[in-house]
Amino acid sequence: MANSSYIRRFGEIGLDDVPLVGGKTASLGELYSALASAGVRVPNGFAITAAAYRDALTASGAWDELHELLSGLDKRKIADLARRATAARAIVYDATDRADLRASVAAAYGELEKQYGRNLAVAVRSSATAEDLPTASFAGQHDSFLNIRGARALFDACRRCFASLFTDRAISYRIDNGFDHFKVALSVAVMKMVRSDLAASGVMFTLDTESGFRDVVFITGAYGLGENIVQGVVEPDEFYVHKPTFKTGSRAVLSRRLGAKDKRMVYGSGRSTTRNVAASPIERRRYCISDQDVLELAGYAIAVEDHYSAKAGAPMPMDIEWAKDGKDGELYIIQARPETVASQRSPATLESYNLKSKGCELASGRAVGEKIATGNIRKVATKQDLRSFKPGEVLVAPSTSPDWEPVMKQAAAIITDHGGRTCHAAIVARELGIPAVVGTENFSRNARNGTSVTVSCAEGDIGYVYEGAVPFEVEHIAISALKAPRTEIMVNLGNPEIALKTAMLPSSGVGLARMEFIINQHIGAHPMALACPEKVKSAKDRQRVRRLTEAYAKPADFFVERLSEGVGLIAAAFYPRPVIIRLSDFKTNEYANLIAGSDFEAKEENPMIGFRGAARYAHPAYAPGFALECAALRRVVKEMGLTNLKVMIPFCRRVDEARRVIQAMGEHGLKQGESGLEIFMMCEIPNNVILIDQFAELFDGFSIGSNDLTQLTLGVDRDSDIVAFDFDERDPGVLEMLRMAVKGAKRNRRHIGICGEAPANYPEIAAFLAELEIDSISVNPSSVLRTINVVREAEQKGRLRRVGST
Repeated sequence: MANSSYIRRFGEIGLDDVPLVGGKTASLGELYSALASAGVRVPNGFAITAAAYRDALTASGAWDELHELLSGLDKRKIADLARRATAARAIVYDATDRADLRASVAAAYGELEKQYGRNLAVAVRSSATAEDLPTASFAGQHDSFLNIRGARALFDACRRCFASLFTDRAISYRIDNGFDHFKVALSVAVMKMVRSDLAASGVMFTLDTESGFRDVVFITGAYGLGENIVQGVVEPDEFYVHKPTFKTGSRAVLSRRLGAKDKRMVYGSGRSTTRNVAASPIERRRYCISDQDVLELAGYAIAVEDHYSAKAGAPMPMDIEWAKDGKDGELYIIQARPETVASQRSPATLESYNLKSKGCELASGRAVGEKIATGNIRKVATKQDLRSFKPGEVLVAPSTSPDWEPVMKQAAAIITDHGGRTCHAAIVARELGIPAVVGTENFSRNARNGTSVTVSCAEGDIGYVYEGAVPFEVEHIAISALKAPRTEIMVNLGNPEIALKTAMLPSSGVGLARMEFIINQHIGAHPMALACPEKVKSAKDRQRVRRLTEAYAKPADFFVERLSEGVGLIAAAFYPRPVIIRLSDFKTNEYANLIAGSDFEAKEENPMIGFRGAARYAHPAYAPGFALECAALRRVVKEMGLTNLKVMIPFCRRVDEARRVIQAMGEHGLKQGESGLEIFMMCEIPNNVILIDQFAELFDGFSIGSNDLTQLTLGVDRDSDIVAFDFDERDPGVLEMLRMAVKGAKRNRRHIGICGEAPANYPEIAAFLAELEIDSISVNPSSVLRTINVVREAEQKGRLRRVGST
């Protein structure tokens, strides 16, 4: 390596040189040592220190020119900002053209060539003193250059990288964050290119970027160089890995989502050092990396987070870029910095956005954030379009550019055609605290300026664009004001996409996880059609099943993976709190609506009390489908290590039926008591209440299904509008059933809860159950905070009455 005070090997970089990663948290040299001992690969290279930048500007007398140029700058005047920024970059570019610096860079590059071969391709990347801090990311503010070859081109790229300290967006960002332009310095990292153009690359976070949930590693990836993901021009694959169970040895992908990945960035030639080529249809239908790669990356991410957390003396969630080399097949970490948005949220207050009604859906895509906003559309295709943008408008574009940052912060919301949850638009929207829907495919083509829309990211993983101003409400709850009641308050949940967000609520776990939602939304085909595809009659349905399962060895594998990952994501979100998953409880008419469902379902006059729940599981007409349900749950418990999962049997009419189902579960690898597995029963049929002592000999606990219990106690079809007035959980007969169920479970020392909205809707029922000392009440997420207060008040009143009667 050249003998120059301006050049540092990566392993030698200290805090005074401006580290490549992590702001002021720890030096790159320390990181290299720590990662090497953990088996993490980092590409080799060198850095030109910040001292080179400062000395060059001092020697050329550039400081006075820059002060004069930026004095009195009003960033709101876009054209003037652009003019001054261009002039400032020219000053720095000229100032850094020094013979000693040129020679030092050439010598350092020559050392790399000796190691890796002549004309080595390198990446040129920035690292500023105010960049990648725990509270300010400066994401995309400075310029990077890929596939740079030769000493002359390298030195030019380094000078342009130094000059990018004064891009329009960087100047604007420093003003907004209160940084002095002249106290910020920039170092340049020169890194051997990882041949991800021949494989894949991406970004990963050691938390969930939307909810701030910290127990997962969130990984995104696409084919080729990573710039496409950062700029949001491709929709990447997404993966989640659960950190607590990963650390205890259960290595499995928790959840995955296939992205479009329609293009890949590869090496270019001449002035165009990179270019995009189309990905093949086969590539698009495959994940860009294997499960083994995902798990290796998760281990790297945890190692990086542990290193920085130890240096900071506090948990330090990280934002990490990775690349897979298509030549050696290895994975490399190419950048790591503190995550600056979700990790900074204050847990003191819960903020909940809820639509008060549904609007006409115009588009959907990946939701960024959890908020809702309304505004008029402003389409932006080029930088010139930004001049027409007005504060409070909704910015609509194919994708966004870092140059747009000064305008983006004035937007009510952002909508893009392309990109995933780690693209530039998503990063900026998250940092600004505004909702964004990315990857809508073609919304910008049909959108019209001035049209009023509502952008909703409060409905889970999918974000929606609605026509007009749809009314919504925002609820703010101070955590300190919530005092937990004796009765455990749990949540009912079916949608895995809102599990991480919901887990942030102050609940005791999941009292009812509905398997039907996952089968309907994430699988779509009848379980029997996947267990026995040869029995599907319709050619159209056979083709639909083939399309769904083409990436799997057999259709059954598709069902098991999708169901296990849906259930697993819910179980991981609440781990180690209990999650009670109810086995499928479709009625025959509902099953028939699934792909090929009509081939396996009989037509019943009254499906509500027909072939449903426990009756199906050991019956020849559904036994192969039930075996797949058990295989999926076994994977969650045994492979994912999520032993907080409890399994609940619905609509179990008779004691003998319960025995048959429990036996079948054991034969399929879900043996009661093994790995601590508990089996619950829905208490929703009057016979369950009458024979609760006998059922208690078989089950570890009960959950009262108030809807069906009310229906069957009163003889009211709850789906009939004509007799809806007779459906009332407060009826004395229903209340007596509730009392008998709770007392019977208590008598047998079994857990007893209720999963229904009755306690949330009717405070008197909450009070009644609290006085009976029911163990848990489970309600929908939107009712959790209200139910906590209602139940606590009911318990207090009950205690006062008991004291008064003594």
